[in-house]
Amino acid sequence: MPVHFEILIEDASGEILLRSLLPKMLGVAHTYKTHPYKGIGRLPRNLRDTADPAKRFLLLYQLPKVLASYGASLDRAAEAVVVIVDLDDRDCLRFKHELLHVCKSCLPAPRVLFRIAIEETESWMLGDRAAILAAFPRARTHVLDTYIQDSICGTWEKLADAIHPGGAMALKKAGWPRIGEAKCDWARKIGPHMDVDRNSSKSFRVFRDGLQKLL
Repeated sequence: MPVHFEILIEDASGEILLRSLLPKMLGVAHTYKTHPYKGIGRLPRNLRDTADPAKRFLLLYQLPKVLASYGASLDRAAEAVVVIVDLDDRDCLRFKHELLHVCKSCLPAPRVLFRIAIEETESWMLGDRAAILAAFPRARTHVLDTYIQDSICGTWEKLADAIHPGGAMALKKAGWPRIGEAKCDWARKIGPHMDVDRNSSKSFRVFRDGLQKLL
């Protein structure tokens, strides 16, 4: 049976990356729609209180309301929700428990797959060195050699040091929106070269295999 996925992700660069990866994982039989947010934010203390207009574009703040809406409208047999978030500096097990609690609070609850990129979705790109070198042939391989896969090390900064002129320091000096623009550019260039079967990132493989189980 074909499955339709509603995919929530915290930023534009993650959505761009997924546009390259999802067709490779889902093929042509299944469909999806991506919903990028403008940051991750935090879960509201009261899961029913999501009315703050200043936080309407933050994924975690809106998550209780969005999942409740999906629970009331989606067909569990043919549709599923995928929520992809960065771990950043959170405790992974505690964070996953908090996300599952949000889902369980929905009556009815949709079918949901939560996946956490460790530390950030840039780790998924770093998990495919060949794709990086295909997109950026002059990448600083000595920087890539120092990366420990899925480590908490300042992941986007590590990728920036490998492929961006002036590295992470130049981007931090420029600030936003330049950092976000650079991340989108990396995802746009590296994603098409990525092989979903050879990625060395465990968090990416868990995401890939989770999608397969839903199918």
